[in-house]
Amino acid sequence: MNKHIDRRRFSACLALTAVATAALLTGCGKVPDTIKIGVAQPLSGPLGALGQDLLNGVKLAVDELNKSGYTVDGKRVTLEVVSVDDKADAATGKAVAQQLVDAGVVAVIGHLNSGVSIETAPIYAAKDIAQIAISTNPKFTQLGFPTTFRMVGNDTLQARAIGSFAATQLGATRYAALDDGTPYGKGLADGAAQQLKTEKKEVLVRKSYDDKTVAFDELAGELKAAKVEVIVSTLNDFQALALLEALRKVDHTKVSLLGGDTIKTTDMTKGAGIVQGIYATSPVLEAKEFTTGKPFLEKYIAAYKKPPAYGGHYSYDSTYVLSAAIQKAKSADPKEITKAMHSINGYAPVIGTMTWDDKGEQRYGAVGVYELRAGSWELRMRSDRW
Repeated sequence: MNKHIDRRRFSACLALTAVATAALLTGCGKVPDTIKIGVAQPLSGPLGALGQDLLNGVKLAVDELNKSGYTVDGKRVTLEVVSVDDKADAATGKAVAQQLVDAGVVAVIGHLNSGVSIETAPIYAAKDIAQIAISTNPKFTQLGFPTTFRMVGNDTLQARAIGSFAATQLGATRYAALDDGTPYGKGLADGAAQQLKTEKKEVLVRKSYDDKTVAFDELAGELKAAKVEVIVSTLNDFQALALLEALRKVDHTKVSLLGGDTIKTTDMTKGAGIVQGIYATSPVLEAKEFTTGKPFLEKYIAAYKKPPAYGGHYSYDSTYVLSAAIQKAKSADPKEITKAMHSINGYAPVIGTMTWDDKGEQRYGAVGVYELRAGSWELRMRSDRW
């Protein structure tokens, strides 16, 4: 009996030794117990709800992955979220980006604002850390860094969507293009105006304002005098509402307004019925538009007691694709993870797939066009080939 017990103990010892040796041989030594993922978004201020939504998407994915027994190169690994508040400010963004680097994150999901993403990109690139941003300014991926990745379609695609939809779907010949003076707004309006010209449409009024202007009486008179039928605008929602009121005062309401993301808001519903039609474009498609969006929405609401505010499903999907890239790299080395990101055709639970070209542009990014009807935004059409 004793000999039998001894042999069992001896065999167990050998088995444990073999397992330990195998673990070393399979590279477990180079994979840490915990892998840190950075999240840099505006978590306070006017854009705090959007930034928190993006953070929530990452946290939801990480919780699921950890509960599922996530492994890298055969080793059980815990994913940890390290979040910072960039306050939608470039200087703050650079400071918190360095904090994430110093904390040892292997990749960063951030930032929301293009200006912040562009300014922080060199900090991440210096350490080969992949940066997955929802920012849409084309300059972000034109910096020449292999570490820049975009979750959605960029402003070039959105500008084409605005110009193309306005030219082909709204039955007009006389157009105006307005912007809010920001790099985002001006660039988008310039691109849309160029697309209109390509479509042989006449842009009779082209104006640029700051992002606070709400005095549009003079502009309304000018639009009426020019007999403008469609207004392409990248003004903010409160500015667009002020413009609609000014148009009503001069009795020039047989027009359509087509804007960007900044008017696709709940507040914009106050303008319903003032003009013939109100439309908005966005590269951030809503979760409910995807066939697998419903399960995500149910899980999100169960976790946070409210629906997503913006693009939480994109950051959720990005986290899953990043986790697959880490597994493909078989490493927590940021440089190896970045390489894997460029070669992966990643499964994205909500939108279907995420894959990038050599610059980090989303290969299948799409832009949707929405119409304001009965107090809500309804999808009219979407395409990745505007």
